[in-house]
Amino acid sequence: MSHPSLTEFDIIFAGGGSTACALAGRLAACDSSLKILILEAGEHTLDKPAHVQLYQYPFHTVPTSTTHTSHFGNPSPRLNGRALVVSCGRSVGGGSTINFGAYTRAPASDYDDWAVDGWESKNLIPLMKKLETYDVQPGRPTHGYTGPVKVSPGGHKLDICEEFVRVGMTYHKRPYSDDTDDLETCNTYSPWAKYLDGTTGRRSDAAHCYVYNQAQNPNLQVWVGKRVTRVIFKDKRAVGIEFTNDPVSCPDADQSLTTVKASKLVVVSAGAFGSPAILERSGIGAEAVLKRCGIKPLVSLPGVGENYMDHDVVLVPYLAADEVVTMDPLWRGEESATKDALAQWTSNSKSLIASNGIDAKIKWRPDGDELKAMGSAFQPRWNEFFQDRPDKCVAIFSLVAGYIGPLFGTLPPRNYMMAAYFTLYPVSAGSVHITMDENGKEALDFTTGFFDDPSDIVPLNFAYKKTREIYRRMPSYRGELAGAHPKFPEGSAAACGEASGPVDLHAPDIIYTAEDDAAIEKYHRDCVQSTWHSVRAAKMA
Repeated sequence: MSHPSLTEFDIIFAGGGSTACALAGRLAACDSSLKILILEAGEHTLDKPAHVQLYQYPFHTVPTSTTHTSHFGNPSPRLNGRALVVSCGRSVGGGSTINFGAYTRAPASDYDDWAVDGWESKNLIPLMKKLETYDVQPGRPTHGYTGPVKVSPGGHKLDICEEFVRVGMTYHKRPYSDDTDDLETCNTYSPWAKYLDGTTGRRSDAAHCYVYNQAQNPNLQVWVGKRVTRVIFKDKRAVGIEFTNDPVSCPDADQSLTTVKASKLVVVSAGAFGSPAILERSGIGAEAVLKRCGIKPLVSLPGVGENYMDHDVVLVPYLAADEVVTMDPLWRGEESATKDALAQWTSNSKSLIASNGIDAKIKWRPDGDELKAMGSAFQPRWNEFFQDRPDKCVAIFSLVAGYIGPLFGTLPPRNYMMAAYFTLYPVSAGSVHITMDENGKEALDFTTGFFDDPSDIVPLNFAYKKTREIYRRMPSYRGELAGAHPKFPEGSAAACGEASGPVDLHAPDIIYTAEDDAAIEKYHRDCVQSTWHSVRAAKMA
């Protein structure tokens, strides 16, 4: 098999995503004599327009894309028998090179809840500041201004997102803040910054910020198109990695196995799907899982592959006015619009090329009336987890200025906007394990766990109603894309369709019947998606 000639490094990273790039890059910058290897199944992303131009993120989700891997969950009765598809990054830099690029920080209580000495928010804020250059507002005490990762408002201010904020503040009766990522501000409408260099107009991802900027260091190597099969152990000490040419990136290459040695450290950094699989193939995991795959157990660690979690997101499409600016012409690939936007971006680093179409959000917490409207199913979760942590939001509501979704490329060429809402702290958990299929080949036994806890769907049901009321009051509102909304009973007051304009700001809310509520819940079970925020499946203790 053709591969680079070096056979030993000090440190090897199994997986070349966001974590690997940041860690490997920082280690190399600290000590350039360290021989560091990153093994990545996907391809290089250096200076490729598909990665550095933020507007192109929806194109990475199409079935023909090789920059992500789709994992199919087991059919779930909670999702009406649906097998949820969850994607993850598959290139140098991982998800940071293909995702929405939305700058979002957790509240301080998330870190303080760990109750681990040295890992409290007060100790982590200096590290958060160290990694970023916050080119949004100057002089903010929890933000950094000299770090490698650039944060900015983006290259084009979308008026339709401003509408969302103005109407939301008035109708939803919430205040405005210019920063809800300061680790404490919550329940206010705000701008949504981006992982984007405001000077160059390019995506700010882990590969370019930590690895590609050290191309002059021959001791920091990235081998692409390499699929890690397992960690090599001597007794119980990791001493190397076994890998092969990735069949997707290198379909015609030799698939025989090769090993490379690590004299100091092996870091398994292949994400919530890849890391558990590598560990289990290496003999680390639950004994029952290993034995059914014919793998000799090395370390019994039942937590490997368990406790998988994600954020539950729903994207609901609406029709937008012809005169408003959206991302739709670029996302449809309209030649004239794309050419003009590229010319401006090349000239001054601005335009929709440097946008993700998402300029505003609210980190939402329900008030007393909203909690009452949500019913009793969510109340215990609120009391136990949210009530005494005022910096924690239940969900994020936002607007996407354009259409992205399963009908992408098939809709009439007009303007759209989408209500995006997702929960931040779902209770439900799943699992990710290797297994053997009926042909004796390795497969993934993936259970998403979505909606296994009945409280998780409640905020989404409420969010549909609340965001719909906001959207139908926006000046750019021209109705709903009816086929992509809940199927309400005939004659329902909630029926969807085109409209000539918005309702009055003070118009009464839609009254939903029990049958309407059932339609909304069915819609969410049929349509809920992953946010690509997969976590927690590689517990090491």
